[in-house]
Amino acid sequence: MNKHKILLIEDDLEISEMLKKYLTTENYEIICATDGQEACDQFDNDTYSLVLLDLMIPKISGMDVMQHIRKNSVVPIIIVSAKDTETDKTLGLGMGADDYITKPFSVVEVLARIKATIRRTTQYDNASIALPVVLTAGDIKMNLSDYTLTKKGQLIELTAKEFDILKLLLQNPKKVYTKEQIYSLVWNDAYCGDENAVNVHISRLRNKIEDNSRNPRYILTVWGIGYKLGDKL
Repeated sequence: MNKHKILLIEDDLEISEMLKKYLTTENYEIICATDGQEACDQFDNDTYSLVLLDLMIPKISGMDVMQHIRKNSVVPIIIVSAKDTETDKTLGLGMGADDYITKPFSVVEVLARIKATIRRTTQYDNASIALPVVLTAGDIKMNLSDYTLTKKGQLIELTAKEFDILKLLLQNPKKVYTKEQIYSLVWNDAYCGDENAVNVHISRLRNKIEDNSRNPRYILTVWGIGYKLGDKL
């Protein structure tokens, strides 16, 4: 079994070495970068299963590194940062991160988040090619065998969590999901009142799939409850 390769972007050498040592013992291959320029170069020259990204790094900021990655890749990104305000989290998730861990952190928590994120993104690779499953709604087609989404034949790139949220709604078109239910099912974690994470991912999804994100057809808000798939598709 091939090791999952992780790009660790962290300028604090003590933290970097601690994470590298711990994750290596868990059979991950860790490539380290200590500044934004090195991170972009490392990412462009190799293939990774996941990126761990500190926001406050020299030369090129963490946010700019994430933008660089997201131009051509939907590889999972977990932000690990001392910036812990709701604004920071919203901005990070809104720009394409899949998860956000604040410092100080437990290495056990980091490992759990890594495992959960990689599991979500790789489970589709193990699906049987002989039994493709396609979910449709309006002009949208979601192929669960190759983890792709198209609208009117045009490929739409989604992050793992965006894909899982939309999949949940497409598989249950009549059901209204609360934010707590979406968080628990997609993040595979106990809900801690962090509904902002769900709101940000829903907003990103709408920007990608809706003709008009301010007047959505595919993902409807059920005020006071949560979200559901649109009825008139």
